[in-house]
Amino acid sequence: MPMAHLAFPHAALAWLTILLLAIGNGLLREAALLPRLGRVAGTMASGLVLIAAVFAVAWLLLRWRPARSPAQAWRLGLGWLAATLLFETGFGLARGLSWPELASAYTFADGNLWPLVLVAVLLAPWLCTRMRRDGRLPAQRR
Repeated sequence: MPMAHLAFPHAALAWLTILLLAIGNGLLREAALLPRLGRVAGTMASGLVLIAAVFAVAWLLLRWRPARSPAQAWRLGLGWLAATLLFETGFGLARGLSWPELASAYTFADGNLWPLVLVAVLLAPWLCTRMRRDGRLPAQRR
């Protein structure tokens, strides 16, 4: 039986999953990580959890629906990054944030790892595809 490959609906559903995990991560950060670890350590821990979640979603998606090529994996990462940036900007503007307030999220101040999360969003599909093809990740079960 031929292996099914990645298509737009799968990529979009995976991004929505990442969005929901990011929202849950934010709730976890505010409710548990910041009170227990403090602002800097709690913010860093939250960023690391979100990076791990992005890689987990990419790995599961690409195990289920592999990319046809490294170029397709790059397009997936670029699409996820564009969707993330559009969502963050739109959501921030809808909340009445100014452009300088929006830009402040893209710094490493107070343990903020958001710029690294964005790098993970971009690179995760390609890295997972490469690791899978190099035999470092298990192949899809048939």
